[in-house]
Order: sequence, then C-alpha cells, then structure tokens
Amino acid sequence: MSGLLDDFRSEFKKPNNTLVQLILINTVVFLTVVIIKVVSQVSSRGYVSHWVMSQLQMPWAPGDIARKPWTVITYAFTHVEPFHILFNMLFLYYFGRLIEEYLGSRRLVGLYLLGAIGGGLCYAVCYNFIPYFSVPVGTQPLLGASGAALAVAVGAATLLPNYTFHMLFIGPVRIKYIVLFFVVLSFFNSVGDNAGGNIAHLGGALVGFSYIKFLQNGSDIGRPIYWVMDLWSNMLRPKPPVKVSQRQRSTQTATSAYATAGSPGPSVSIPDQDEIDAILDKIGRSGYESLTREEKQKLFRASQKS
Repeated sequence: MSGLLDDFRSEFKKPNNTLVQLILINTVVFLTVVIIKVVSQVSSRGYVSHWVMSQLQMPWAPGDIARKPWTVITYAFTHVEPFHILFNMLFLYYFGRLIEEYLGSRRLVGLYLLGAIGGGLCYAVCYNFIPYFSVPVGTQPLLGASGAALAVAVGAATLLPNYTFHMLFIGPVRIKYIVLFFVVLSFFNSVGDNAGGNIAHLGGALVGFSYIKFLQNGSDIGRPIYWVMDLWSNMLRPKPPVKVSQRQRSTQTATSAYATAGSPGPSVSIPDQDEIDAILDKIGRSGYESLTREEKQKLFRASQKS
C-alpha cells in the first residue's frame, strides 16, 4: 500500500503531468466512493454512503445547490460505475493530451473545470425552467466527468478539427467527426433516461467550443480559474527560509503575473516568421504529430497574432 501511495505522490510531483493528475484524482475519488459504499452496506450503515454521495453529486434544486455550492465541481470527479469512469477517462486522455500539448497544462485544467461548471449550470437551468425536465425533489442528481471531458474534446476538435485519430476497425478519422458524433448522440439522448447527464454533456460541449473561440480572438475566459489555482498553490507551497533580494522579487512578480494571465508557459517565446516557416515546413514533411510541444504552442500563439 505504501508503494502505491508513493507512486501517486511521484505522479503529482512530476512537471507537465496535469492530464495524468486529473485522471488520478478521478480514480482515487472513485475507489474511495466504492470502498465506502461496500463497507457501509456490509456493516448495515448505508446512510454513511448516502451522506458521502450527497456531498459530492450535484443536486438540481437551487436551494440545495446554494447549500452545497462545491458540488458544481465535485460531481465532475465522482463516479460509481466502473465503465462510466473508464470511458470518461479514456475520452479525457486522448483529447486532453492535445489540449495540453498545444495550450499547456493550465489551460487543460481551466477547460476541464469550466466544462464541469458549464455542464452543471446547464443541467440546473433545464431542470428548473423547462417543464419537460421537471422531476420530484431528490431525484436525478448529477455526477460524472462526461460534461467536463466533452468540453475538452470539443475544445480539441475546435482547435485542431483536422487532427486524425486511427480508430480500431475503422481507420483514420478526423476528430471533428468523432466529437460531432458524441455531441449529436447526447442531443438525442437528452430526452431519455439519463436526460440530466446528456444535458450536462451539451453544456460542456458549448463551453469547450466557446473557450477556444474566445482564446483564438485573444480573450482567455479561464483566467478566474487560473487565479484560484494560483491562490491555492500559493497557500499550499511552503515558504522558503532564504531571503529574496529586491531584484529577485521583481523578477518573480513579473513571472507570476505572466503565468496568471493564462499563458502556456514562460518557455514558449513569441515566434518570428522564420520560426513559423520552419514549423510549417516540418508539418509539410512529417505532419502535426512530429512537432514538439513547444513548436505546437508557438504555432498556436502565432495564429492568435494573425
């Protein structure tokens, strides 16, 4: 057990490992929920599992949401069915690595969390203002990372619509068609048994599309998320015992402000035309997959300037 915990800690200490960390958080929450459910049922204390789930899954009633506002985020990390979390994490992995490579880790987290919030709000609005979805109080709670994962997928397809995945038994398929299939499927299933979940999918999809379009126009709607991330990180980071000179403090402040603005990272410089031409030549010779992470981010930043 200690070796497993050490593996988890090492994954969270690795730089540029945000995608794996998101998947690990979902996995840890899933295993914890399952263990609590089994133990509480075996010990005839099912109310413990019920209480834990009520603190994680998102209710639809405004009063319940106001009493548990954290559920707008926690529901997107909570699963109770193994195939549910397996499908969501595979979806997040394949599309999330594109967002992470082209836009950086901070924007991957920002898009995931915004997709969760957007999906949850869409679910709450529909269940409170559209008569068709009206249900008795206490039913249809929302849980699962599907909305957040679909936000990442739609974001990747909006950013790189012609990027190709090689599908088993099918062959190469552009990701815009893969994502469109799942969006249309969620739309048709929004009047089915899992209406709430599919409504959250559509809300996440809308967030993913809007996030990339705003970003391409020079506006990053994830900045509030980055600010909270920086605040949380600063609270958890141990203070260094050494004194910092005034010059060093000024440099650190400028770097922090640059990161808070949601940039992919200080290692990516503003590319000049020669660099862009070299990257485009490389794409022509070997395709998008041959680019390094820095080259992909430089290409994206160049598209923002144009």
